[in-house]
Amino acid sequence: MKKLLLLAIIAAAAFYLNRQPAEVPQEVVDAYALRQSEGQVSGEGTVSRILGDDSVGDRHQRFILTLDSGRTLLIAHNIDVAPRIDSLREGDTVSFSGEYEWNDRGGVVHWTHHDPQGQHEAGWLKHRGRIYQ
Repeated sequence: MKKLLLLAIIAAAAFYLNRQPAEVPQEVVDAYALRQSEGQVSGEGTVSRILGDDSVGDRHQRFILTLDSGRTLLIAHNIDVAPRIDSLREGDTVSFSGEYEWNDRGGVVHWTHHDPQGQHEAGWLKHRGRIYQ
């Protein structure tokens, strides 16, 4: 029994150490390095902090995603246009598509929703298999 447990632990450690990290979007890496805002970007990260809503003008649900590179992004999700992610918790994985704007803290991704006027590329958030847009 002890040998079986040891083999299971070794196999789990090997799997964990050899897994490929989620790719950091190259456009985010480039835009951050060049201090530029970029168009539409997409990627995935882990929720490291949930912030209070921004209620000035359109309301936005705000949270910080940490990418596999360690870089952080502020997600500003317009909840006057798209549904709020009510079940969001720190440690959750969120995929995103939206417009990137550089700042010295890593940048912000907004336009993570459809455009009611149809003039802007639609973005989205994906959490626990559900798309929010």
